[in-house]
Amino acid sequence: MAKANRPQAAPVDLPTDATPGPDGGAAAPAAPSPPRFEAGRAAIRQALETMPASPGVYRMLDAAGEALYVGKAKSLKKRVQAYVNPAGLNTRILRMIAETRAMEVITTHTEVEALLLESNLIKRLRPRYNILLRDDKSFPYIVITGDHAWPQLTKHRGARSRKGEYFGPFASAGAVNRTLNTLQKAFPLRSCSDSIFASRTRPCLQYQIRRCTAPCVGRIDDTAYAALVDEARDFLSGRSQAVQKRLSARMAEASEALEFETAASYRDRLRALAHIQSHQGINVAGVDEADVIAIHQDGGQSCIQVFFFRAGQNWGNRAFFPSHGREQAPAEVITAFIGQFYDNKPPPREVLVSADLPDETLLAEALSVKAGRRVRLHRPRRGTRRDLVEHAGVNAREALERRLAESASQRRLLEAVAELFGLDGPPERIEVYDNSHIQGANAIGAMVVAGPEGLRKSAYRKFNIKGEALTPGDDYAMMREVLNRRFSRLIKADAKSEQAGSDDGGTGAADAGSDAAKRAARENRRVAGEWPDLVLVDGGPGQLAAAREVFADLGIDGVALAAIAKGPERNAGRERVYMAGREPLMLPPRSPVLYFLQRLRDEAHRFAIGTHRARRAKAVGQSALDQIQGVGPRRKRALLNHFGSVRAIEQAALSDLAGVEGVSRTVAQKIYDFFHPDD
Repeated sequence: MAKANRPQAAPVDLPTDATPGPDGGAAAPAAPSPPRFEAGRAAIRQALETMPASPGVYRMLDAAGEALYVGKAKSLKKRVQAYVNPAGLNTRILRMIAETRAMEVITTHTEVEALLLESNLIKRLRPRYNILLRDDKSFPYIVITGDHAWPQLTKHRGARSRKGEYFGPFASAGAVNRTLNTLQKAFPLRSCSDSIFASRTRPCLQYQIRRCTAPCVGRIDDTAYAALVDEARDFLSGRSQAVQKRLSARMAEASEALEFETAASYRDRLRALAHIQSHQGINVAGVDEADVIAIHQDGGQSCIQVFFFRAGQNWGNRAFFPSHGREQAPAEVITAFIGQFYDNKPPPREVLVSADLPDETLLAEALSVKAGRRVRLHRPRRGTRRDLVEHAGVNAREALERRLAESASQRRLLEAVAELFGLDGPPERIEVYDNSHIQGANAIGAMVVAGPEGLRKSAYRKFNIKGEALTPGDDYAMMREVLNRRFSRLIKADAKSEQAGSDDGGTGAADAGSDAAKRAARENRRVAGEWPDLVLVDGGPGQLAAAREVFADLGIDGVALAAIAKGPERNAGRERVYMAGREPLMLPPRSPVLYFLQRLRDEAHRFAIGTHRARRAKAVGQSALDQIQGVGPRRKRALLNHFGSVRAIEQAALSDLAGVEGVSRTVAQKIYDFFHPDD
């Protein structure tokens, strides 16, 4: 694959003193260790001289001070001692030792504290050699607020900073939205914000469709509203049958009293509750609050499926694909997953797993400490709980099969892309660039990234165009600025990495000149996902020429570069691909590669437009007064109320400015000088 002509870091030598055993580990040493492996082992030995024997967490660091691995131990000294002798260690661990240049430890009072700290550090530092939970977005909850006289029933995601009662988690925003929509029919509590509630003078549409009782305008008293809040709380807490019995009894009483409209309202609320329960999927008697966690492994990858049961109801499921080495066993992956998964969310009363965990008792104790109550963690052997785990396992297997099939399809597509652009192999990282502006105003550059796993949104970047010498609307100059900033940073990062490698004892730097060493260094950087294999710019020959100019100035001559532009009359499907030294290429209308490039180009355009609109919207609420030191929101409001507009403030005399309430003579002088710099 084509590579850039850029500074190379020192290579990582694999140990040659161990012969792999049948289990993927290593047998007895067969030859002396190479210098770089000895350097790592020496760093560990040095750390062992002062290593305590108490519980705690250790970190293995590379030459640049980045965390390679985070581990916990009941006895730090005894655990770390195992890294000194390579016998029995697999290749992945041996590579980690070879890269180690220092160690740090944090002691704790107990092993449970060490486990909790380990999970927290892994999520924060994301070390390369740990099992990592990659998709750990926050889950949505339903909250009954507690910071207002009239509680609000609403959706919540993120930190629980607001006072109230939280119910969840729900597997997805769709699941919580459907439940919340139906809950508002059963318990017509307000869903509006506090500011809207305070400003209402008449009932809103929610009252008209019977999804709110309009407490904002006094259509319900506080006692009746509090009763609705209690019923909603009981239902979400698992006491749904009691709520339904009360509503059924009230419906019967209203019917006997010939209050048919009231009886009909109770009937509708009962139907809404029945609708929620009938759309929860599988529900199991006796499973009130539990998470069901099952794993399936294939092709060196794992899928962990989690089902959420709360209040006796199934609140959905989600699949996770943790990052780990091919040799990790299911129990090891689940153990690491549980520690990271519950790091930022409360554990339920029961956690059901599909494998026997070696640290099951320790994990259960750690979860209990975090929850503040007993948490039972176990693998069920019989009954309905075992059926639940098996059902989750089936879902995990099917999700992993779909992912592997998609990966194979993606790989074939990337192979076709490599053939089109003359790459040596399927690209691991594709970067696509686009600009967005309106006549040069609020100009934004955007970069989107794709690879074997599809779009990598965590790697997206936006660039605020800063060049003061740019002609407004000069797309070519904007593209040059974005690419120059992006690749200048990469070159500087490489230089820093090379310097760190040369300072670790000199052994690696001595070998860096060999072709094999350079290939190894490039491969390491590819894995890190920094340098792209292919760069696409949105546009035609002009944008391509601008990109080539930047690459020439920076000395980058090994990254494939192309431009993609819409065809005549900007028709999708007639795109032209421009590459240096080749005639413009138009792909067949039904080409899978064409569809792929279209998706990448459209994603870059979407990201650029969205970022530009956000910046433009922010700029709309700003004025020239925001740039004047000493003029805050209150003085700004006073000036605008007094003069009516920024233009009138600009034309005002110094004495008039000083006459505004809250504006001193000194501040007035600053305002006048800002608008009259020549005076």
